[in-house]
Amino acid sequence: MGIFKKLSSAKTAVTAPQTYRHNPFDRLDSYIPLTSPQNALYRELREAVPVLDAAIHKIVRLTGGFSIECGSDINSQRLNSFFKRVDVGGNQQGIESFISTYLEQLLTFGTAVGEIVTDTHGRFAALYNADLDDIELRRSQDGFSTEIFVKNSYETVRVSYPDLVMLSVLNPDAGSLGGNSLMKGLPFVSNILMKIYNTIGINWERVGNVRFAVTYKPQNDVVDRAYARDRAQQVAREWSEAMQSGKQVRDFVAVGDVSIKAIGADNQILDSEVPVRQMLEQIVAKTGIPPFMLGLSWSTTERMSAQQADVLTSELEAYRRILEPVIEKICFFWLRSNGIQDSVRVMWNDITLQDEVELAKAALYRAQSKRIEQELNNNE
Repeated sequence: MGIFKKLSSAKTAVTAPQTYRHNPFDRLDSYIPLTSPQNALYRELREAVPVLDAAIHKIVRLTGGFSIECGSDINSQRLNSFFKRVDVGGNQQGIESFISTYLEQLLTFGTAVGEIVTDTHGRFAALYNADLDDIELRRSQDGFSTEIFVKNSYETVRVSYPDLVMLSVLNPDAGSLGGNSLMKGLPFVSNILMKIYNTIGINWERVGNVRFAVTYKPQNDVVDRAYARDRAQQVAREWSEAMQSGKQVRDFVAVGDVSIKAIGADNQILDSEVPVRQMLEQIVAKTGIPPFMLGLSWSTTERMSAQQADVLTSELEAYRRILEPVIEKICFFWLRSNGIQDSVRVMWNDITLQDEVELAKAALYRAQSKRIEQELNNNE
């Protein structure tokens, strides 16, 4: 169901930036469709390179769940209870499902669009993850804000209630309305990797299905040379019958100087371990996921693994900072639609990348430190 009620909110007018260039055809300059060929390319990359698909799924899952904390415990309980069962796109439930799809879209395409869907009375009804193929972004006349348009059958229409639409971008370029995908810069590397894999498959098809070169060399005899063509055809026919697939093993008998060699037996297949690892290193470095979490058994020390986990934690916290305004906007709408004035705070679950032993040691050290502080305060 569409949006039937518009939120009443007082906003201060924003003047146009001084660095924004105005021209008579600024509408053409501000037109940014989200159905670029890059989106199709990024979808194919995730399908062609399983490491990329696994990395994005792991980032979404490691970002973790969350709960909402309001100033009142009753409001917190009501808000969390509603968001646990809220409909998302008609086939999922829970705000965490909406945020997971929202983050996956953001990582894949660099831009994510979601919407708060209301009922006929303007009350919170559902959450919807928009398809970027149906969305266009345009710069407003002030040169600062962004307008969201929806493609209909014959025209492109601006959304009626932009306050109910959420828009997030990932690592946008200066002056750009859209963001950059996490996979930006990887098509070239992935293309090389796919060529290597394709070549490996072709070579193994050739090696697995052995082909033979049967050579018949006529002797200096006049009769032998006169019937060389007939004897070569006879050798070819007998060899073909001998190599027919079946349980019965047949012998090949030939008269004269006949040599048989396996085609390609003297050639070695190129070692692909080094170039494949070089390409995978570039891909893994772009995703920010430690190699051991993607099933890559590269030699790393224990300290290096701990440092990689710390770096990943900072990456996940950066994604959380992008998602927090979206979650808060959804929560504030629910509070206002129910006539509640209260504060909202997003409480993220702890990111646990270390094992239970390390977590237990950390808890022990914190308890010991707290006990020592209490003893020092008592002595004073």
